[in-house]
Amino acid sequence: MSNDTHETAPTRFVEANGIRYAYRRFGEAGTVPLLLLEYFNSNMDGWDPAVTNSLAADHEVILFDNAGVGASGGETPSTVREMTEQCVAFCRALGLTAIHALGFSLGGMLAQQLAVEHPDLVQRLILLGTGPRGGEGMTFTELSAEEQADPVAFLLGAFFSPSQASQAAGRQYMKRLESRKKDRDLPVSRSSAQAQLAAIREWGTIPPSGRYAALKNITQPTLIVHGNKDIVVQPINAFILAQHLPNAQLIVYSDSSHGAHYQHARTFLQHVELFFADTCAQLAESSSGSVKSALAS
Repeated sequence: MSNDTHETAPTRFVEANGIRYAYRRFGEAGTVPLLLLEYFNSNMDGWDPAVTNSLAADHEVILFDNAGVGASGGETPSTVREMTEQCVAFCRALGLTAIHALGFSLGGMLAQQLAVEHPDLVQRLILLGTGPRGGEGMTFTELSAEEQADPVAFLLGAFFSPSQASQAAGRQYMKRLESRKKDRDLPVSRSSAQAQLAAIREWGTIPPSGRYAALKNITQPTLIVHGNKDIVVQPINAFILAQHLPNAQLIVYSDSSHGAHYQHARTFLQHVELFFADTCAQLAESSSGSVKSALAS
C-alpha cells in the first residue's frame, strides 16, 4: 500500500449498513490516517495530486466517496449530520479507531460535525475554505447542481482569483487533475449534487439561538486555511472559526479564492507539516508534565 500514489492507488470498496463505499488508500502505513473529505460536487479525482502525494509522504491518506457520490452506492443525504454518520460508518467498516480529518468546503462542515459528535475518532482537524454552522453569507445562492456541465470554468472562477498569477496557478491545477489516467472515479450525479446543495444551505442557515455555541466543543488541534478573496465562503467565516474554536490557528493566503491551498500548495504543505509537528510537540510536553506531576505526588 505504501508504494501506491494518487495516480496508482486502486479503487477499493467496503460495505457498511448496506452501502458500498468507494475509497483509495495510500501513503505512510502505520500512521494515523488522514481522511480527506470532499467539496461540493466532487469525487476522489477532484483532489490535487501535488497535495495528496506530498501528504502521503508522512501520513496514510484515505480518499473516499460518501454515500451516493461518485462510485459509492446508496443515496446522498440532504443534511451534513446524516452525511457525517455515513462517514463514521465508513470509518468503522475499515476498522479505523482514530483519524485526522481534512475537509474542504462541504468536507470542512463534515469535519466539524465529526469532531463534535465523535471526538473519540477525530484527533486533529484541517479546515479548508469552510465556515461554521450558521456562518456569514453561507446561503450559497450562486451554486447549482449543474456545475459539472462546465467544470473547468467553474473551478477557475470559484477556486482562483481573477489575477493573472492566480489564473495561471488554476490552469496548472487543472492539468494536475488529469494525471490519474486509469481507474478514474465516476462523475457526481445531478441528484447527489442537489442533495449536497441542500445540505450546505441547511448548514448555512442561522439558528435562532446559540449561533456558534457548538464550536467550543471542538477541542482538537485545528488548522484553518482560507483565501483572502474567497468568493464561495466569505473569509470572515475563517476568522469566526478561529475566534470560537479553543485550539485553532488560522492561515490566510493572499490573492486567492476558494482553492487557496491549491494555488499556494507548497506553502500550504509546509504549514501542514508545522501544524503536525507543533501539535505532536504539545502532546509530548503535556504527557511529560503529567508524568512529572504523578512523580511529584
